[in-house]
Amino acid sequence: MEMSFEESLKELEGIVDKLEKGQLSLDESLMLFEKGIKLVRECNTKIQCAQQKVEQLILENGGSRTEKFEMD
Repeated sequence: MEMSFEESLKELEGIVDKLEKGQLSLDESLMLFEKGIKLVRECNTKIQCAQQKVEQLILENGGSRTEKFEMD
């Protein structure tokens, strides 16, 4: 079963917390890091899909294309 974006993000935050504590073995750390990378990729894919859907809806309703939002 695929996790929602929010579930993936929450799990990723848990992994980061565990890794930051530094109390894991090298093997455990590598395993969690690999899982974290997978979650980041999944989250990015979900964000890109959502962005494409929003842009399509805007275009279908007579709006113009969206512009990238840059955060400082």
